[in-house]
Amino acid sequence: MNNNPNPPVTAPTSKKQSSTEDIRHIVLQQLSSIPIGKVCTYGDLAKLSGYPSHSRFVGSVLRKLPADTKLPWHRVINGQGRISFPQDSTAYNKQLSRLESEGVIMLNGRVDLKVYRIRL
Repeated sequence: MNNNPNPPVTAPTSKKQSSTEDIRHIVLQQLSSIPIGKVCTYGDLAKLSGYPSHSRFVGSVLRKLPADTKLPWHRVINGQGRISFPQDSTAYNKQLSRLESEGVIMLNGRVDLKVYRIRL
């Protein structure tokens, strides 16, 4: 008989057993792996995380990141290759500046996904 009051923590054995926090952690791990000079869409990040139908959840996770995060949130754009923030907003300009500093070029408000998108 095991008298340990704290049983070992085990990873979920299926997606149905995954908690929101587990999925959030996976999304953040995948986010951290997006290389400099590349972008992915919210849907791409959801697929990379193993939850292809969770692109809105990905957006929610990114929205809740602290302002001083070191994670490359700016490398995530929408499926049309656009930054999702309103074009005249501070957040839009911050994301655009970060992308440009990494060599990602936007033309007519879009990133060429054929050039800059990570390969899944």
